[in-house]
Amino acid sequence: MAIAKVYGIETEYGIQVVGNADGNPTTASSVLINSYVSQLAGRVGWDFEDESPGRDARGYVREGSMPPEVETHLVNTVLTNGARYYVDHAHPEYSSPECATPLELVRQDKAGELVLARSMAAARRVLPPGEEIVVYKNNSDGKGNSYGCHENYLMDRTVPFARLARQVTVHLVTRQIYTGSGKVGCEASPSPTPAFEITQRADFFEEEIGLETTLKRPIVNTRDEPHADATKYRRLHVITGDANLAEVATFLKVGVTALVLLLIEDDVLSARELVLANPVQAMRAVSHDVALTRPLELVSGESITALELQWELYDAARKYAEERGLAELGPEPAGRQLLERWEAVLSGLESDPASLRHQLDWVAKLELIDAYCARHNCGLDDHRVAALDLQYHDVRPARSLFQRLDMERLVTPAEVEAAVTSPPRDTRAYFRGECLKRFGASIVAANWDSIVFDLGDDPLRRVPMMEPLRGSAAHVDTLLDGCSSPAELLRRLGA
Repeated sequence: MAIAKVYGIETEYGIQVVGNADGNPTTASSVLINSYVSQLAGRVGWDFEDESPGRDARGYVREGSMPPEVETHLVNTVLTNGARYYVDHAHPEYSSPECATPLELVRQDKAGELVLARSMAAARRVLPPGEEIVVYKNNSDGKGNSYGCHENYLMDRTVPFARLARQVTVHLVTRQIYTGSGKVGCEASPSPTPAFEITQRADFFEEEIGLETTLKRPIVNTRDEPHADATKYRRLHVITGDANLAEVATFLKVGVTALVLLLIEDDVLSARELVLANPVQAMRAVSHDVALTRPLELVSGESITALELQWELYDAARKYAEERGLAELGPEPAGRQLLERWEAVLSGLESDPASLRHQLDWVAKLELIDAYCARHNCGLDDHRVAALDLQYHDVRPARSLFQRLDMERLVTPAEVEAAVTSPPRDTRAYFRGECLKRFGASIVAANWDSIVFDLGDDPLRRVPMMEPLRGSAAHVDTLLDGCSSPAELLRRLGA
């Protein structure tokens, strides 16, 4: 049986040092994060005890594979909203707290943007005059380098990984038509006449399945690091998505993927498996197909477009919802709202993609760029268009082109503001965040599945949190409210 979904999203932000030609992105990322966290009441570091990025879901590691390195020496902190904020290689990364619904994930993702905007403001106060750190919520530096926006989904470990990989691939390839953030030009195979692409990430994928995340990127990532009870759960680590600014795009990206995973867990897709003949080639073909008409070849010999494949998945999901319900996506009306939005967006893409310019990033950006080119009588190879493309993703509110567009909101500014400091109430992130708020001075480190307390005289005490849906407000509010000290909390937890 399918299990309740828990979501997370990890966004690596592009970074630039303005006013310093020798600026180092790793150093700049450290300055950025330190400037922000130095304003907070306390600072709790990340606990690397359980980090194991080299564990492969297939039970082996292919010769030559390169799992991600764990960089324990760089800035790495935990925030009171339950999020992780740290330097990942040469980028600032904001990893959202665990969320129990797609809409809550949207709220927490937007809170991350606000944290980065405030980090830039804090960094300006410590940098020399004329120097500024600027971050972009995008996935490409325009020089052939890509950085990720990774999603995480809680799954039942009993689902055979081979079937999971086979059945989820067609969705990850075709969902680009609403998850893409748009890009001018192709860095992976440059052309003298640049074109507009739906996504920023598709051209950087080279394999169908694998462990890597930065080289030889696979469509299905095999990292087996559940951050939960490994006998019960799997965490599907999805690395194919763009970093979205549009809230509807983020909502569909995580919500529809979770829904497809329900279908896979309950094995309802096996009767008519949709398997692409060449997924890597199809990944790039979909991104280049702004008209949404290019056929993709299936192993069955059929040819079908990305939009038609998404309709097939939608029909299976609608039937599933009618027969079994969608409680695993969260309390009503979460599942119903997701299905309705998915259908409406697919209908809009089918009839008039421009009608979705207030909902999807790639459509909004394409209309913006087309209008600019028409107004200035220039082509996509104009350097001003490249600047326009980048400025869409600028996280500074006053400079962001996205902020000037009338994009549909799913969460209010007040809800986003609250999420900067307060965790989701219905996952273990609540316990983590509330402990940091109340007892931060006695916490030496934390990670997704544990918190380490230091009471002074006693040995360090690790509190495990192996169940992602335990530790919610409903579970622990009474406990926390009844404890006046961390020592009392640990005594009561032990009892």
